[in-house]
Amino acid sequence: MSQKTDMDSSPVVEDQPGASDLDLTWDSDQDYDECVYCHEGNDLCRRSDGGTARSARDEKDVKTEYIQLCGSDNQTPEEIDRLRQRVWKFRHLLIGKGNALPPATRGVVCDIDVGGASPITMKCRKLPIQLREKLTDLIKGLLSVKMINYSRSPWASPIVVIIKKNGVDIRLFIDYRLFSSLPQLMIYSMPLINDLLEDLESTFLYCSLDMESGFWVVKMTDRARLISSFITPFGLFEWNRMSFGLKNTPQIYQRMLDNALYGFTRIPKSEDHGKRGIGKSGQTISDLTSYIGAILISANNWDQPCDRVEGLLEACDKWNLLISVVKSFWGMPKVEYLGHKVFHNGLETNPKGVPTLTDPAFSGSLRAMPSMLGRLNYYSRFIEDYAIYASVLYE
Repeated sequence: MSQKTDMDSSPVVEDQPGASDLDLTWDSDQDYDECVYCHEGNDLCRRSDGGTARSARDEKDVKTEYIQLCGSDNQTPEEIDRLRQRVWKFRHLLIGKGNALPPATRGVVCDIDVGGASPITMKCRKLPIQLREKLTDLIKGLLSVKMINYSRSPWASPIVVIIKKNGVDIRLFIDYRLFSSLPQLMIYSMPLINDLLEDLESTFLYCSLDMESGFWVVKMTDRARLISSFITPFGLFEWNRMSFGLKNTPQIYQRMLDNALYGFTRIPKSEDHGKRGIGKSGQTISDLTSYIGAILISANNWDQPCDRVEGLLEACDKWNLLISVVKSFWGMPKVEYLGHKVFHNGLETNPKGVPTLTDPAFSGSLRAMPSMLGRLNYYSRFIEDYAIYASVLYE
């Protein structure tokens, strides 16, 4: 992983207008490729949040009552309040609903090395007229929070617009598939979900935390910005933060998170932005598992989550990692984690994921089969005689 460098250099395009002054006009004479857009629930990029701009962060938006904390029947109000105060001590790390793009994390930067490969420039794709205004607003939002800049890059990847389930709002994704064959695969072991879920039933209390904004907390080098460029009907743009869909981004983020939570490395003293001991070696937090932005702390008594939560939040403070308060649960006897319900009696399927198995939108084509098998494999432990049924589908 590259050490973090100063990425606040001047944008590629000089004298860029403010987002409110932009004139994103539709070029009707441009040569477009065929239109590509999907409805949410499509297999493309289901996991990520895509391009969704947010307003400026305000700590006043987070209140103590937003901390979702329960405890088991054995906890007294005083014990529950003790954990709440441990969390509230680090309230500057909590992001409430509607809050913004967090500041960049420390100690890591995304770089993309394509060797001597020639730039790939693809045509802009057509966009239905009913989506043009929505895309304009989304791009303006990304520009306003400095997620993207105008670009003069020789690289250009096309966009895919995802229509959300409400049928009104959209998400923006970049189709990097043609480019993804160029960089070398980063060798870093990603955790296996089945391994992370093992032995969790041996504990009684859980804290399930969601890291805010995912990949967007990681800055990019200048050459990575150029390679991340995407073409729209309104012009060419490049990402300032690590984009979803780029090759090696899961490995980069997971390695950063492992370094922060398990104390493998320390942040250089040159990056000490405060007096919190950033340069000190980290300490491993016990009984903790993480998969990209999802973190789970398990415990057998009330003192353990109090101590472990404080250790986790201290690590997040050092690495400048923020937590979504509306998606995090503290000291619970039962939580959601990696698509499962986790509690002392074992694992359960998440009700939100069951309809994809009981009523799948499966076309029956060979091309759709891998996706269908992937969904079945995820919950295979809950399907009796799954190996028999799956063998027929594989054949």
